Order: sequence, then structure tokens, then C-alpha cells
Amino acid sequence: SSCSPDFGVSGVEDRFGQIEPKILFAADSYFYNGKVIDCCKPLKEISERLPSVEKIIVWNYAHTTPELPDVETAISLDSFIKGQPSEFTCVPMGFRDPWYIMFSSGTTGKPKCIVHSTGGLLLLHMKEHQLQVDLHVGDRFFYFTTCGWMMWNWLVSGLATEACLILYDGNPMYPQADRLLDLAQQESVTHFGTSAKFIDACSKKDLSPKNTHNLSSLRVVMSTGSPLSEDNFRYVYSDWKSDVQLASISGGTDICGVFIGGAPTLPVYAGEIQCAHLGMDVHVFNDQGTPVIGEAGELVCCSPHPAMPVKFWNDPDGKRYHEAYFSTYENVWRHGDYLIQTENGGFVVEGRSDATLNPGGVRIGTAEIYRQVETIPDVLEALVVGQNFDDDVRIILFVRLKEGVSLTDTLITNIKTNIRKNASPRHVPAKVIAVQDIPRTKSGKIVELAVRDIIHGKPVKNITALANPEALELYKDLSELQS
Repeated sequence: SSCSPDFGVSGVEDRFGQIEPKILFAADSYFYNGKVIDCCKPLKEISERLPSVEKIIVWNYAHTTPELPDVETAISLDSFIKGQPSEFTCVPMGFRDPWYIMFSSGTTGKPKCIVHSTGGLLLLHMKEHQLQVDLHVGDRFFYFTTCGWMMWNWLVSGLATEACLILYDGNPMYPQADRLLDLAQQESVTHFGTSAKFIDACSKKDLSPKNTHNLSSLRVVMSTGSPLSEDNFRYVYSDWKSDVQLASISGGTDICGVFIGGAPTLPVYAGEIQCAHLGMDVHVFNDQGTPVIGEAGELVCCSPHPAMPVKFWNDPDGKRYHEAYFSTYENVWRHGDYLIQTENGGFVVEGRSDATLNPGGVRIGTAEIYRQVETIPDVLEALVVGQNFDDDVRIILFVRLKEGVSLTDTLITNIKTNIRKNASPRHVPAKVIAVQDIPRTKSGKIVELAVRDIIHGKPVKNITALANPEALELYKDLSELQS
């Protein structure tokens, strides 16, 4: 199992404390914004909170003066390797034997420990790589991810196809916003994976890599983490490269893979994920459990597939596993995404179903609002939640604006008009409020539920899952929410 070096001590304890590991591999540091961030002091505290750990093996990652945490059980990676036998015996494992333990984001409590299988997960990943995004032997495969996100495990499985993996550690926009595009050019990347947020940020900064970079090797651009807007689909094809496969993909830690995503033999429609992945019996169900097309509902998978988790850790009777996926529709996996299947056979994700808005009893996906707000140049990013108010639910839109821009009445009117015109009057927020920061998980996902809890005076159960928990303070006791 893994989590990234930037996790706080409590975040590591919340995860590894549940699974009680014996051996901990760790880096002595990591890079961010051109700085070397020390990990040795946190490692000392982590070792004190994880009594099950018998040995900590430390990699001198930053290549500065070698340093070990002040812990009796710590040794360097070099020393560990020198102490190993020259030959190893590989033990054959069964198809459904455990391989990875992965963790949910943990924003509503301690992270779930999801156990994935050896054969099932590798088979799924090879199918996704080779058949869905056309990965071949010798291709140069990059995905911007930390090892605390499932995309890390997904990327590493590219070795099974004998692709060359390209890794990047640090802020993807340091020292300039086109840093990853420089990397793509320098390393002749064929498969470039990132987040919808990164693509949107490039668009907002008017980057046009087709005019500034040589991306002749690039064949596939992959996007995940949140829905990619229609405008950003068009932006990639107009300003990055016109002949790439733009594969917006959606799945999750729960299967460490993809339910709906790309296909190199199908057309790409702006704003749509291309198709259900091969072997995934994916449908959209309404509240009555009936499949629907052209109507928003729950993403479900109606048949078993090899990458279903083996179990949850510390869930001997399978009760938590069943409640997580099978408690809504009998014998049908409900994934927790709210989306529409189109007449093209593609999908438009509207957001997480537990974050769905319900003004006047009408279900609205948050992505429907984000798509309209993202088209406004002065808005860098947004977060939308429902607030219980006057015996109903009203929509509250928080916006982070470009530097030097103020939230004037004119800008609020422009935002609301754009939403009303391109979505519907029901989508128009009752309040638009400017904030300096928007809270995210360590994998970069906006945490709508945490903000919803804060504005209702409820505690956030696990702030250690957040990359910037201090941002939640911006949402407490806002006068604008009192009227």
C-alpha cells in the first residue's frame, strides 16, 4: 500500500494504522516549488504512531547529504539492498489473491481500506492501456499523479505492456505553467495523463502548446479527476494537437480502474466520455432502478468483473463492502457517480451523487454548473453546494477569481446569466461568494461535502485527507449565508 510523502502524520496513521504494516519504505524528502521538503522528522513521529513497523527503509531521494530519521529501526535503501541475497524465489499467486490495499479519500471519516487482487487488477489495467488508449511496447507513458492516488498504481501497470514510464515530482506549474508541456516535448511523451483542472488552468492562462512546443510524438491525452468541459475538449484540439485521442476517463479507487473512458476507434464528442469500457456492464439507473438514456441517474455495473475488490480490510463479514456498493440496487454495483448516457453511447458525468443538489426537489449535478462557470475568464475555479434554507435547499456558488479581479455586481450577473442561458433557471445559484481558496483532497479533487458540512455548522470528520485543510476556515460564519 502507499500514500504520498506530503501526507501529514495523522493522514499516514489513519491509513497505515488500519493495516498494521511491518515494513515501511520512505523517501527522505520530496520536491515542491523548487524546494526540497524534509521527511525525516515526520518519519520519526510516524514510527512512534505505527508500532507494527519493524523496519523503516529510507531512500536518499533528493541526493543531498544522506540522512536517516532518528529511529532505531531505520536503515538506508543502499544498506537494505546490500543485505539481500543475490537470487530471489518468486512464489506463484492466485488470480484473486490480494495485491494492493488502496484507500478512499477519507473526507467523511477514516479512509476505507480496499483490497484489490493480483490477476483481476493487472488484467483490467492491461485491457485499459492496450485496448482503450492504444498503449504499445516502447511507448512513453506519463501521468501526473502522486503515489497516494489510484492513478499511480494505474501508471505503474504500464510496465506490463513494456511501456517506458515518465515520472514527475513537484508542482506541475512550477516554475512556469507549461512545465509539463516542456516535459512532454523533452521526453517525447506518447501518452500524456493529467487532470481536468490542469487543462482548464492551461486554458485560462492562454497556453497554446501547438505554437510553442513540439508534440509530434503525442498520440493520446488522458484526463480524469473531474469532468472535462466541452470548451476544454475544444481547447485541447485547437491549441494542443488536432490529431490526438482525447480520453476523458472515470472510474475510481474502488476498482482501481475505469468504468467509462476512451476508445481509439470511436469518435470524440466535446464534453462526452466516449464509451463504457470493454467488459464493464455499465448503465445509468433512475431512482426506480430502470436503465435510462438522455436522463441523469446513477452509474451502475450490472455484472461482475475481474477488478471488483477482494474485500475491505477489517470487514470480516463483508457488511461494509455490501453497504458501500450493493445496498441501493439488489445485486447491482452502484458506484456513486451521477451522469447521463447520451444517444452517441457516450457519457456526461454530472458529479458525485452524494453531492447532488436538490433545490425544490429537483436533482442537479454540480458539474452542470461548473461547466458554465468555467467559461468565464475571470473565474479560476468554483465550488458549489446546497444550503438548507427556509425549508428548502438553495444553491451556493463559491468562486476563486483571477488576481486583481473583484466580485462586482456585474460579474455576478454575468455568472448567473451564463448559467441560466446554458443550463436552466433552476441551476442559477441563490448566492455567489468569492473565496481565496478552495479545499481539495491530496489527489486534487474538490471536496464539496466538507464545505457543505462547514456551512451547516457540522464538523468535518477527517481533515487530514485534505491537501489544504486551512481553506475550510474561509467558509465558516459567512455573513452572506445568513440571509
